[in-house]
Amino acid sequence: MHIATILFIATALAMDAFAVAITAGFQIRDLNFRHIFRLSWHFGLFQAIMPVIGWYSGRAVVTLIEQYDHWIAFGLLFWIGFGMIKGAFDTDEDKKWIDPTRGRRLVMLSIATSIDALAVGFSLAALKVSIILPVIMIGITALAFTCIGLFIGNRFSTSATAGNRAELIGGIVLIAIGIKILFEHKVFS
Repeated sequence: MHIATILFIATALAMDAFAVAITAGFQIRDLNFRHIFRLSWHFGLFQAIMPVIGWYSGRAVVTLIEQYDHWIAFGLLFWIGFGMIKGAFDTDEDKKWIDPTRGRRLVMLSIATSIDALAVGFSLAALKVSIILPVIMIGITALAFTCIGLFIGNRFSTSATAGNRAELIGGIVLIAIGIKILFEHKVFS
């Protein structure tokens, strides 16, 4: 497989991670190296691991997962997005900031943004393409796009009211990404 084709695939897979990173950047008031490293590392790692799982799992397992992967991604993104929308309307006393680069939320976001990479791994296996170069390029591309997304989101979230608006917009964006995934899988056609 040509390197340009692999880069195109890697970029397409990184778009969800990029959009989610922007919304995470909205939420993080004092963005630092740890935030950037944790989110970028996990998004890049999950984007790299999922194609390997798809590549090794074979037709039967991927076919079973493929029927539901879009619903899993939608459910995770909807749940997190709804929480962000709800949080945007909380008063400062009610608000308990949850770092999107830590814990369960980080893992759920990592899975939700990388689940499509599972099918890519299966496709690469079906085409008898070596998995090594695509995995490296997919992981590095997701890592880079996540860093850029964090910086962009954080740059435009500068005040408490902007933070609330950004959290609302971020929640809507996450739910929209989930809905886009359902449309891509032709759930509504």
